[in-house]
Order: sequence, then C-alpha cells, then structure tokens
Amino acid sequence: MAFGERILPNGGTGNIGVRQNHREYHEFYVAISFGEPATVPIMKRFAPNRISIRSLAFLEGCASQAASRSRGGCCSAAACRVRILGSGEERRYASSSKGSRPKTALFFPGQGVQRVGMLTPWLEAFPATARPIVEEIDHLLGYRLSDIIANGPNSTLTATGNAQPAIMASSILILRVLEREFGFKTHERVDFTLGHSLGEFAALVVGGYVEFEDSLYLVRKRADVMAECSRRASEEYGGEYGMVALVTEPDHLSPLIEAIYQFLGHGSAGSKSESAEVPPIQQVLIANINSKNQIVLSGNIGRIKELLTHVRQFGGHDPRAVRLKSDSPFHSPLMRPAAKAMSRLLEGKSRAKGKEHEDLLIFPGTMDCISNVSARPFRSRDELKDLWSRSCVETVRWWDSIKYLDQEEKVRRWIGIGPGKGGGVWGISDPKEIEEALKALDDTESLGVED
Repeated sequence: MAFGERILPNGGTGNIGVRQNHREYHEFYVAISFGEPATVPIMKRFAPNRISIRSLAFLEGCASQAASRSRGGCCSAAACRVRILGSGEERRYASSSKGSRPKTALFFPGQGVQRVGMLTPWLEAFPATARPIVEEIDHLLGYRLSDIIANGPNSTLTATGNAQPAIMASSILILRVLEREFGFKTHERVDFTLGHSLGEFAALVVGGYVEFEDSLYLVRKRADVMAECSRRASEEYGGEYGMVALVTEPDHLSPLIEAIYQFLGHGSAGSKSESAEVPPIQQVLIANINSKNQIVLSGNIGRIKELLTHVRQFGGHDPRAVRLKSDSPFHSPLMRPAAKAMSRLLEGKSRAKGKEHEDLLIFPGTMDCISNVSARPFRSRDELKDLWSRSCVETVRWWDSIKYLDQEEKVRRWIGIGPGKGGGVWGISDPKEIEEALKALDDTESLGVED
C-alpha cells in the first residue's frame, strides 16, 4: 500500500496516508499519529472504532454513507458494522476489566507539534477552566510562557526550553477541559497511558505517577540541560547535530536496523554508545522506532551521512532520508548530562503544594503507563526512576509499545490528546473536536474486537 509521507519536526509521525478506492464503497485508510501503528477507518476526523494493528478494516456502508464520509460527513458508529478484510467474518468486541467497553489507551505527542496560538481556542471557549491553568503554568515556571505560546515568535516557541514545557502543559490543559467541562472520567474510561518521547511527561501525570507541578518542573529543567548540551557541543567541537528520519518499505525495516547496528557497533536497540573509543559528539543512535517503516537517527550529522552512505553501498538499502527541524539530537549519547540531571531530580521531593515532604515519584500509579525505553508498563519505583532517566539517551520504542498494547493487552481504542497531531485519528487538539470525539467513544462503549 502506498502512503503519502509527512514527517513532523521531531520525527514523531511516520507515514500518514489516505487512500480512496472507488469501488462499491469508499475505503479510507489512515495511519494513526506518531507512526503508523494501524490502518484504520476514519469518519470525518475520528474513526468510530479501532480494530487491530494486524487487521485492515473498513466500514461497510451504503454509497450515500461513503459519499458523506468523503465530503467530511460522519455517520453513526452504531449504524455501521465492522468487517475485517480477509477474515470473512464479523467479530465481537472484547470488553475491558472496567466494564463492557473495549480497552482504551490515551496517548500524548512529543516535541514538534507546538505552534503559536495553540492555546487560544481553549482560552476563548473555556476561560473558566483554561485561564487558571495557564496562570498556574506561568507561576510555576516563573515567567510568562503563556505569552510566548500566544504571540511567539515561532523561533522562541520552538526553542527546546520553551517548546517542551509548552507542549506538556498544553496536553494536560486539554485533558482538564475534557474532565471539568464535559465530565470525562479519565480513570473510568482509560486503561493505559503513554506518550511519545516528551509526551511521557504528560502520560505519567495522567497515570498518577507524578504531580503536574513536578512534571512541569522536570520537563523545564531537562529541556534546559538538553539545550545546553547542544550549545556546548557546537561551540566546543563544531559540526552539526540533529535528527534524520529514515523511511523505507516495511519488509526492509528490520534488515535496515540490523545494518545500522552493525555499522555503529551496537548489539541491540537502545544501546547507549557505539564504543568506548567513540566520543559522544561523534556518536549516532536510533532515537525513535516510530512505525513499521520509519525510524529516526540522532547525533552527529556528519556521522549520520557516513552511515547512510555505508548502508546504501554495502547493505543494499536505500531509505528516504529527511532532516528534521530539531535544534537538538534527542535520544543520543550527547544527552547524557540530561539523563544524569533527571536521575538526580527524580530522587527529590515533590514541589506540589501540601506534598513538599513526599517523594516526587508516586508508585504505584492509578493506571499502567508504558515506558518509551522498555515498551512495557513501569513495574516499580526504581524502574520508573531508571527508565525515565534513560529515555534521554535511549531509543523511543514507540512501535513496540503500540504492538504490545494491541497484541498482548488487546487495546482497541486509542485517544490522542495534545496541542497538535499528525494523523487525526481519535485526536483532540481543538475544542471543535471534543463533542464528536466523545460521541464516538460513547458509541463504542459496548464494542471491541475479540482475537
């Protein structure tokens, strides 16, 4: 299947495509945000259900329904039946342990989705809820981040030290609007939470592992150290540092990754360095495995170019390479000072009012949160400290996380919340999308797929 390709500045989104087949009904296939974990039907901006990573699904409907969808209309999920292509049978939905509904995952975006004015619609539509949160954000940070979000300039907002807290705080603000203005009960309707790279900070807040105030403090401190790592590398050693997305055919991805590991001297995904002899400023790491056909490399750009020449000449691979608009090589050995800073900060006490004598980290949380590093839920307080710190320098295993939730946990509904998104499936980034998204959730409360 040929998909159009679009890469977000942080590499967080892989292939995003829409294909329309003019047969007896129209079929729309859309890749979910932050990679392509699924091929799912979409109705207007939201799929009425989430089928399976392994299943190509479409909605059976009459020609008029299909035409309505092609014009941006939406038919009721209750009026549609779901058929798995190639299976020849309809399937019943598997319920979660929280009742009869399907298991549901809530995910958050990473750096690259920020844009000037991204909170303005929320402040205008829900001032009673949004404005106090924005004021709290400014107070906690000690400067008016809200002015930068509202007015820019874009170059100031996209700087790591501003973009990261802005995205994390905006994601939580949107969820709080859902909860307070629409009565959305997150812990009754969601089973798992996860976030792509930076999005893990918001996911851990929602999962009950850290207070919002503490997560905002952590993300700002980490962002400052990351920005300093990049600045010092450029000033002291010269050269370019950044991130490059590689897009290839799905059946070529595993051999490509193996060829990259061989070139770098890695044993497996997430290895921390190429060798003891190679200084961090010359090292490269696979920063993200985003989907079945996209990865992101991070580190020294000259070294990345050497790597690409090698895999093309000697490995028989020719991936499409896209330089990302990132001011830092995230998830690379150059970020070791950030990992050390995170490890130290996570040993501290909470900064939340009334909890100053309590540990910053809370364990267990109120729902499972999937680690970027292990692609599995955090299982202990010590593991949470370790993996959250290591995420600064290790691979984001997003594709493995999605496969784990789909194949082992049988998650069937995916809700994306944040100030921006790449795919638009189950996504809420604008107030106009809320009611339709919540209606789609209501329509599928008693639905899900049994494997």
